[in-house]
Amino acid sequence: MRTLSSLPAAVRQYLVVTANYWAFTLTDGALRMLVVLHFHSLGYAPLEIAALFLFYEIFGVVTNLIGGWLGARIGLNRTMNLGLALQVVALLMLTLPASALSVPWVMAAQALSGIAKDLNKMSAKSAIKLLVPDQQQGTLYKWVAILTGSKNALKGVGFFLGGALLVLLGFAGAVLAMAIALAAVWLISLRLLKQDLGRASAKPKFRDLLSKSRAIDLLSAARLFLFGARDVWFVIALPVYLSSALGWDFWLVGGFMASWVIGYGLVQSIAPRLTGRQQVPAGRSAAGWALLLALLPAAIALGMQLAPQSASAVLIGGLLLFGVVFAINSSLHSYLIVSYAKGDGVSLDVGFYYMSNAMGRLIGTLLSGWVYQQYGLAACLWTSSAFVLLAGLISLGLPAQRAPQQG
Repeated sequence: MRTLSSLPAAVRQYLVVTANYWAFTLTDGALRMLVVLHFHSLGYAPLEIAALFLFYEIFGVVTNLIGGWLGARIGLNRTMNLGLALQVVALLMLTLPASALSVPWVMAAQALSGIAKDLNKMSAKSAIKLLVPDQQQGTLYKWVAILTGSKNALKGVGFFLGGALLVLLGFAGAVLAMAIALAAVWLISLRLLKQDLGRASAKPKFRDLLSKSRAIDLLSAARLFLFGARDVWFVIALPVYLSSALGWDFWLVGGFMASWVIGYGLVQSIAPRLTGRQQVPAGRSAAGWALLLALLPAAIALGMQLAPQSASAVLIGGLLLFGVVFAINSSLHSYLIVSYAKGDGVSLDVGFYYMSNAMGRLIGTLLSGWVYQQYGLAACLWTSSAFVLLAGLISLGLPAQRAPQQG
């Protein structure tokens, strides 16, 4: 504690924000894997499992939009702590006996979890903008990359944790253990997180919810298709395919999904070293990396079709490569939105952007269940390729030079 107190105030707040984000992410990743595997084992079809996440994604869209406005009015410390508290409630809702876990009840718990996740995420990403001086864009890029990458690595650990807890404690025991742990984090956060972090100097009107920046509008549209491209195969199609088509057990499915996300997060955290000589990337960098990424799902689908005897090796190897390039795309986007956002009321711009991110996840989740159930995994991969291509084409309209500086 003495060492922590000797650190600069901005660094201490960065550590608190990051620790909150990490703890939340562990439970979020574990809960998703728990729900997918538990309800698949109960005989639910892929589209039915996707429906369980419908409210999670829908309320994520709404929360990012409203949450950005709320954070600018009451402060990011309050929205972050509110997110932690709501996740505890969502987890406790799922501790009921299996006979009482009806589909509407699980969907309601997922809705609350979706609100919690995006309040927490919007608060964390917005807070970084306020802790780094505007002229230090290279530092901002590195801090955003570390926050985002470490979060996704821990989300991967959460996937593995979910599979392991399901085997060791059962569904109800797993969610209860996570609720208790996260409640402890919430109590610590209430004490340590700075008051009024991110509150705008003038209270924003409700009409200020929508972005007034062309760069943010374009980046948000590209983000929608980028994350739709990932979730169209990742959320439902891949774990169900690994379990049903390849015969993997829960440990293997959870372990692979965890390894993929951990690797993806690690690449995100070092993205500043991988994106070329320029320390601070321009908007057009996002277009180039997206167009490269668009080739990969199509190549995987073709490889599985042309070499069916090696389909599993093509799939696993291809998705590992997809994870590396996707991580760079995601890290670039995460930096650009924080850089483009205005310093006063930053959460308004960040919230609008992550609303598009949530909309992409919603579309991808629904398509992941429906396309896989109707046409199989290859169709999910072709859909992914088309989505990334659209993200790349939209990104061509982003500013060609380094991110504009806004006060």
